[in-house]
Amino acid sequence: MTNSGNSPDWEQTLSEGQDSGKLSAGAVENITRWMTEPQYAAYRDPILRMMEVKDFERLDLLFWEVIPFGTGGRRGLMAEVGSATVNERTIAESAHGMATYLKQERGEAGGKAVIAHDTRHRSREFAELTARVFAAHGLKVDLFDDFRSTPALSFAVRHLGCDIGVMISASHNPPSDNGFKAYWSHGGQVLFPHDKGIIDCVYQATEIPMVDLEDAIQAGGITIVGEKVDQAYADAVMAQSLSDQRDIAAMFTPLHGVGATSVYRILQDAGFTGVQIFEPQANADSDFTNVPDQLPNPERPEVFEPAIEAVAGTNIGLILASDPDADRLGVSVKDGNGQFQHLTGNRIGALIADYVTGKKQGQVEGGYVVETLVTTPLIAEIAKARSFRVINDLLVGFKYIGQTMDEEGPDQFVFGAEESLGYLAGQYARDKDAGIAALLLLEFAAELQAEGKTLLDRLEELYGEFGYFFECQKSQVRKGSSGQKQIGQILDEFRNNPPSQLGDVTLTAVRDYQTGEKRTVPENSVESQIAKPEGNLLIFEGRRGEETYTIAVRPSGTEPKIKYYSFARTPKVASAELPQTKQTTEGIVDAMQDALIAWVNERVPEEE
Repeated sequence: MTNSGNSPDWEQTLSEGQDSGKLSAGAVENITRWMTEPQYAAYRDPILRMMEVKDFERLDLLFWEVIPFGTGGRRGLMAEVGSATVNERTIAESAHGMATYLKQERGEAGGKAVIAHDTRHRSREFAELTARVFAAHGLKVDLFDDFRSTPALSFAVRHLGCDIGVMISASHNPPSDNGFKAYWSHGGQVLFPHDKGIIDCVYQATEIPMVDLEDAIQAGGITIVGEKVDQAYADAVMAQSLSDQRDIAAMFTPLHGVGATSVYRILQDAGFTGVQIFEPQANADSDFTNVPDQLPNPERPEVFEPAIEAVAGTNIGLILASDPDADRLGVSVKDGNGQFQHLTGNRIGALIADYVTGKKQGQVEGGYVVETLVTTPLIAEIAKARSFRVINDLLVGFKYIGQTMDEEGPDQFVFGAEESLGYLAGQYARDKDAGIAALLLLEFAAELQAEGKTLLDRLEELYGEFGYFFECQKSQVRKGSSGQKQIGQILDEFRNNPPSQLGDVTLTAVRDYQTGEKRTVPENSVESQIAKPEGNLLIFEGRRGEETYTIAVRPSGTEPKIKYYSFARTPKVASAELPQTKQTTEGIVDAMQDALIAWVNERVPEEE
């Protein structure tokens, strides 16, 4: 090996890190590339500085993998250097890979792209960098003039007739993170084989062409877009309105993200004069300063606490929150005791499905509702009761809902949902949208209020009609190369030595979407084949008397986590019995989840 950089000792230090087990094989391989290949020459000094002090923990964190395209594109920790991080080089490689692959697909140069970004640290810089790379490849580029939402980007891809699109965002991740979401011409995130083709081109990137931003704007290669696209997007969302009811008092918070440009604008334009914006979290703030723990994920009940405190003593009974790129919507609703109840993504999805299918029943021939495999079965039951088709065998990721829309026909698409606060109605986009979710949910809340009811009251009615459905989720974080290995070991344990009893629930079968098999538990023998889809997902089926319980296990596609989803369904009971049924069922699920975590930790302990 030829020595590179200013120090002749880096190879010896690298060997020391590997021999001591402090550097993973992936880190050694990637550091070697960055130290020896000419395209990385500008990034060697920071690596050498870490080598000199033998900061192997930091080096392994930055280089243990080449950051992959997951369910939401590339997303992760920002750093000055590192193949496993979001930085100037990995963003440029991502843009170069997309442009190169597009050229291969088209069989010629050219094409058109649109780029947007959120309010995170370096988001504008990364958006402009992407535009400069695209323009150097000969693409015509539309670049938004300031931060925008992810659904606005999805809309813009279609509205502006683009071949590809990019959203610079890390969704609800901590302030330390950023990401690169890649979109194809249909307006949805890239799918196979495009995702594989792009990442192959990313891996092959050497020297990356780049133009000067201002020169490209002057030459017409890059066009700055804004208000006209914004209005077209807002109009497209408002066209999905199903009611003229607007009398509802609510608070909306964008959690320091882009939601004021999409969600709040749409609600104002639609005439919801009783909806206020929560000012302490309304400004663009890359650190999410006024969000508890600086974690702007509306799946977390904690993020609602400041707004709940602010509305105390008012007539506001509904609080909405969008995540930083405004594709997800969380909700808290005041109950009869004056306390706010945080709704899960499954319950929000069921309510919107109830509202939309109720309004469109008998109006959409061949109409269908779509949900993922880890989203509540209550949505399917509601849709089927209104004679809509249900497609509910999709892997996690809203891109699969977008794909289904085009395969099944967008004119018949009624509603799509995933449990992680993702919802869409209409065909103006191919990604989830907090804007349409807020519009429809507030219309429903206003109609219910006119009847003297709340969204919580309607949930109780749905349980009375279909039985009690309860869902919750737990995650285990396992970071870095060792964490990835542990997640693999956990999945191997579930596949090869599955649990047969978790608390009071007896598990009887498992559907393994990676092997395409349904197997019996505890024998783990093949019972039948699963036709589709193919992915790293296990779903365990269980029973307790007449009640059904399900547990889904999958690694996150965007974070260093393994996720466990629990589902329970009971038979219908009289309304007087429902409170006890809910309490009993939730206790059984809690015990089941505790037993599951204990089972995992016993077999694959978390490293100190």
